[in-house]
Amino acid sequence: MTEVSLPPASTGAASGERHCAYHLLRYTPSLVRDEWVNIGVLVFDPASGERRLRMIEEEEEYRRVRRLHPKADEALLRKLRDELEDRIESASAGENGHAADWQKVLAKWDNTLSNALQLAQQRAVIATDLDAELERLYEDHVAVQRAPTRVGAPGSRATMRSYCSQVFRQARLWERLEKSVRVEEFTFTGDPMRIDYSYRRNGTRGFVQLLSVTRAPNDSKILAYTAEHITAKASLKTEFAAVTDVALETGNERHRFVRETLHEVGVETIPMEGFAVWVAKLKPLLQ
Repeated sequence: MTEVSLPPASTGAASGERHCAYHLLRYTPSLVRDEWVNIGVLVFDPASGERRLRMIEEEEEYRRVRRLHPKADEALLRKLRDELEDRIESASAGENGHAADWQKVLAKWDNTLSNALQLAQQRAVIATDLDAELERLYEDHVAVQRAPTRVGAPGSRATMRSYCSQVFRQARLWERLEKSVRVEEFTFTGDPMRIDYSYRRNGTRGFVQLLSVTRAPNDSKILAYTAEHITAKASLKTEFAAVTDVALETGNERHRFVRETLHEVGVETIPMEGFAVWVAKLKPLLQ
């Protein structure tokens, strides 16, 4: 791993700007052929130890990897995120997240990670918001490229997440949310599912999941199953919302299936076109 020196924090950065660093995570199934594909981004602030990690998780992202590498070890790829997050948590707990320690952690990763996973050269970046910078880097270097679509048009969860994250930030609720919450503590060890957003208010824990009805209506069954398990095992009262890429129409059998599947277990459905209004109503409840 080659490091790129970061300028000192006092080097003319505007108010609120931080000198950060990032690595692209690359999947290289054959070192001999030196053919790789970007599968994630790690961005961090060396001064504070604050960090963000995002890796591929959508089916269309895995399909892209399979197109480039037909013999890709998909089981390995699906385990990598949890493994890396566990390493981050362990390093932060043991080293207090200091800047110098981060360099040691990354150097150790380079020596101990699977040969199929490599950290690209460290690069410097100036950021005011690590979450926003992570999304920008992910879109630029990892996300599946797609034609522009209007907000609210049927699309992938990645498109939906970009819009919903923007709404949460504009409402100044972003920092109050937990993102990409593991559900295995409520279901079974090894469950790869994650809930997109979670919040807490007055003894209640809320969960918000993005659901692309046009592409994956069966995901509603997975969400319903998961919601039941979370409700049964959570220590707090729970509430759930599913944000759908399209408004659910009564006369559409697929839409009716999704709505009834979710409503049966108490999951509220919100069309993406009405998400900003829903967030506006949620905001005073979280303050």
